[in-house]
Amino acid sequence: MITFEHVSKRYPGGISALKDVNFELAAGEMAFLTGHSGAGKSTLLRLVMMLETSSGGQVFVNGQNLSKTPLSMAPKVRRRVGMIFQDHKLLRDKTVFDNVALPLLIAGMRYVEIRKRVRAALDKVGLLHKERAWPPALSGGEQQRVGIARAIVSMPPILIADEPTGNLDPELSRELFALFDEINQQGVTVLIASHDLALVRAMSRRVLVLSGGNLVDDIPAGVTGRSAS
Repeated sequence: MITFEHVSKRYPGGISALKDVNFELAAGEMAFLTGHSGAGKSTLLRLVMMLETSSGGQVFVNGQNLSKTPLSMAPKVRRRVGMIFQDHKLLRDKTVFDNVALPLLIAGMRYVEIRKRVRAALDKVGLLHKERAWPPALSGGEQQRVGIARAIVSMPPILIADEPTGNLDPELSRELFALFDEINQQGVTVLIASHDLALVRAMSRRVLVLSGGNLVDDIPAGVTGRSAS
């Protein structure tokens, strides 16, 4: 579902964000991506979304070789990958309903179907009663749940998240990780970048560890006694 083959990413000035990264995330699998600040986690996720292009190697997502896909096709690729950001990226002048509906509106879906899908997504994250609320009126945890609803409303086969609990307290973080686990159990492939090592260990899922742009460890699900730091 997601495959990196000898992938590197260099920025102008010679800065190497990723160096010869190799891994495969199977369909329906859930994994965490950990590492120090600047280890390359966000860059890796941005490659999956075609928000960046690799400098070397090949990236495959949903069977498509992104390294050979023109940038003009990026919007089509992104429609099959749900993305959740740390800072929510919600439109403050749109209601919760309209924020979640945005990907479907862009895709040209009929309103009857949009309403059905948006309400189902909001119900999934426990915020159906907030569909007419405005983002500034929501708590940080609620805003992040709206972001998750927006990411899953198109029913993408892959869901990726970049530090989704970075601004939340431990209890809310656990609730969100449990929600990701529930989404994964419905067959969605999930990859989450997180610095919350205690919570990552508690989930007992596969952990990919980056350090200085290198993939230095790949800890299988359920394995204990190995550090994910």
